[in-house]
Amino acid sequence: MLIKSAILFVLAGLAEIGGGYLVWLWLREKKHIFVGAAGCIILVIYGVIPTLQDYPNFGRVYAAYGGIFIILSLLWGWGIDKKKPDRYDWIGAGIALIGAAIIIWTPR
Repeated sequence: MLIKSAILFVLAGLAEIGGGYLVWLWLREKKHIFVGAAGCIILVIYGVIPTLQDYPNFGRVYAAYGGIFIILSLLWGWGIDKKKPDRYDWIGAGIALIGAAIIIWTPR
């Protein structure tokens, strides 16, 4: 269950960031409306992916996803926008990731 959960979190993050990025390009950088439409479709897919998690609690799934989202956002910014995260970005992301793991994977 741990591997499936991690894969779904990463897929959700890539869909949310990728879809949002395409909408950003459309609205902020005046790209074609089809770029924005593709982003919107990807964002709908993002909304579906977390429902595939095996955990029954919506709030915990989304809270844990937040930690993954932070890491992926930094990596996206580094890879796509060429903005290298600094040490404090990584420290904060590490803390968020530890928190996410505690929220979702601590036995109850």
